Amino acid sequence: MSATPHHVQQSVLRHPAFRFFWLARVSSTISFQMQGVAVGWQIYHLTGSAWYLGLVGLAQFLPMLLLTLAVGHVADRYDRRRISAICQVIEGAALALLAVGSYTGWITKEVILVTVFVTGAARAFESPTMQALVPTLVPQELIPSAAAWSASANQTASIVGPALGGILYVLGPTTVYALASVLFLTACAMVSLIRLERPASKREPVSISSLFAGIAFIRSRPEILGAISLDLFAVLLGGATALLPVYARDILHTGPQGLGLLRAAPALGALGMSVLLARAPLRRRVGRTMFISVFIFGVATIVFALSTSFALSVATLVVLGAADVISVVIRSSLVQIETPDEMRGRVSAVNSMFIGTSNQLGEFESGTTAALFGTVPAVLIGGIGTIVVVLLWIKLFPKLAQVDTLQRN
Repeated sequence: MSATPHHVQQSVLRHPAFRFFWLARVSSTISFQMQGVAVGWQIYHLTGSAWYLGLVGLAQFLPMLLLTLAVGHVADRYDRRRISAICQVIEGAALALLAVGSYTGWITKEVILVTVFVTGAARAFESPTMQALVPTLVPQELIPSAAAWSASANQTASIVGPALGGILYVLGPTTVYALASVLFLTACAMVSLIRLERPASKREPVSISSLFAGIAFIRSRPEILGAISLDLFAVLLGGATALLPVYARDILHTGPQGLGLLRAAPALGALGMSVLLARAPLRRRVGRTMFISVFIFGVATIVFALSTSFALSVATLVVLGAADVISVVIRSSLVQIETPDEMRGRVSAVNSMFIGTSNQLGEFESGTTAALFGTVPAVLIGGIGTIVVVLLWIKLFPKLAQVDTLQRN
């Protein structure tokens, strides 16, 4: 890493459109993270089952899997700001329903799972659409810095959201869901204020080939396919987030506040690293750096699996988050820089399906393996699997290991 001039460091935030985007991203992600804490703790309280924690991940995974092709085409044919705003309204309304259900006492595990499915469908549209919006908010040369700042927004919210959700859960799930609903509506207002600096590209006519264009593009670029699939399998195997309620209550012997801190710890490490990358972007050997960061992610997962100390667990999750965000920034920058604007919606949709669903499917995998083998063995197997994937991907995708810079030649 090498430092960049001060005016370059600060220039991304000088663009009003990007500032509104950043605030919208923070508000939306805080709400999503608060929802995660409340849903996880509430459904575990209702069922006492790691299996149902896994089903929460599955309920979020299925919409992304089923809607990927439609999401990409919609994002490339219609106003991305309007799509994002509509999704945020739907998510806010769904959380308002959970708030009412919790307050009146008719909430059930089935209601929670159905509502999570609905918010997952809305987020399936919102997430890739927001990603595709970024390159139209800043000049081309600032995209890597914008990706890092976008990651910092996500990680800032991922610190505040779980901690706030855990603290407010003391007052009951109704309070958490109600505030999260308001924050989604706030994100909608911020998105509505965005004014694009560059016009959208010409829309491509709908056809079978255009529907699958995002997949075809990624397959034609080994470095992009390698980066996306590496993140997919690393998060799929190494994701222990779904089991944090079990760790909090049964292994580390803490409550909702402790769960909030555990969920916030990876984001704390990721925030520090993303701010560092925003101010001092990666300049050389980015492919090799990505492999090293995912390897560290796997090692940190193994240490967390074996820890019985709350302090050590939090510290390990901080390291895990810092390692993870390096690969996130590299992958995001590669995708945004190498993809033409008229295809960004479809490519971002496939990217989100790979990465986003790996989080949710990883939660399902963790819940299933925990039910079969126990909590600690499940996380331990995932960490070892992540390291194996890194070593295998170095052989399968040598072009990714050879990527030197994030700047277009």
